[in-house]
Amino acid sequence: MADQSAGRIYLSPPHMSGRELNYVNDAFESNWIAPLGPHVNAFEAEMCARVSCRRALALSSGTAALHLALRHLEVGTGDTVFCSSLTFVGTANPILYLNAEPVFVDSEPDSWNMSPEALQKAFDWASKVGRLPKAVIIVDLYGQSAQMDPLLDICNYYGVPVVEDAAEALGATYKGKNCGTMGKFGIYSFNGNKIITTSGGGMLMSDDDEAIDKALFWATQARDPEPWYQHSEMGYNYRLSNIVAAIGRAQLQVLDERVAAKRAIFVRYQQGLAGLPGVDFMPEITDGVSNRWLTIMMLNPELTPVRPMQIIEALESANIESRPIWKPMHLQPLFAQCQYFTHGEGISVSDSLFADGLCLPSGTAMTQEEQSRVIDTLRDCFRGR
Repeated sequence: MADQSAGRIYLSPPHMSGRELNYVNDAFESNWIAPLGPHVNAFEAEMCARVSCRRALALSSGTAALHLALRHLEVGTGDTVFCSSLTFVGTANPILYLNAEPVFVDSEPDSWNMSPEALQKAFDWASKVGRLPKAVIIVDLYGQSAQMDPLLDICNYYGVPVVEDAAEALGATYKGKNCGTMGKFGIYSFNGNKIITTSGGGMLMSDDDEAIDKALFWATQARDPEPWYQHSEMGYNYRLSNIVAAIGRAQLQVLDERVAAKRAIFVRYQQGLAGLPGVDFMPEITDGVSNRWLTIMMLNPELTPVRPMQIIEALESANIESRPIWKPMHLQPLFAQCQYFTHGEGISVSDSLFADGLCLPSGTAMTQEEQSRVIDTLRDCFRGR
């Protein structure tokens, strides 16, 4: 019987480095408490240096960053935006904010990210009906880059800009390039469960000065340059606060350590679960380095009767948090009427991944003893205990 008295192991909780208070105390001592301030500017500059991108805009969430990117690309009523289906709903919701229509694109097996074959199908359809998308949102799922070269080749052929949703992939690379820097815009999230966190927040990245300047204008209520409050365009209250940015600066300093810790956690799961029938893990593409934000375990139904929800329930009984992988957007009631293009003929890769996968606890503060507890509980599931 599982020991419910054992301390709870969370999926991916925040992990403070101990340096954050130095920056936060500075914000208090200088009285830069309200939104904006020197830590916001420094956080943006340090992010640009870290990922080799010209400009950054610190915002209240990754979703806000996606919204501003799509608005700058003039997405509006009646337009379509192609979007990875296997993702969190925050990727797709900004399309709806602008009264546009998502068109969902399946994953491919090697990266679990957007399938070039499915993307080409979507463009073939769009060309035939005369509805090329205003943008393509490519997600870097669970900390791994999509196969960007073939995807960008397709989008560039049709002249359609790419927004790279790297909310889960800060610190990951593709052919030596940082995730979040390969499209017209890149997006990061600093939500509490991400590899580094500001408690909540996000970042919009671009090499386009004019685009970031315009996004900054919209993110600060679109106030015209007058001595009084005058507004000629609709704006938003999307900026990050100085205190939150102070936390982010300290977190960014330990990003490489966090990536190394996530990757070590993945290896320990691989080794600790070796030999279990039908168990596999999210693959890593040969051209990229994943940050392994979450370790994803797959269960082959042809080799084991154990199913993901059975394991999730067993882990919960042992006071351990785990979750199914993202339910694809094309299966969500919200998007039931949207077009969806599969990787193969009648083969939806994202459906299979959702059916057979689950996310294991991957917090960088998790001890090896705690991870052993997770592994032992998992092994007990396969022994029928």
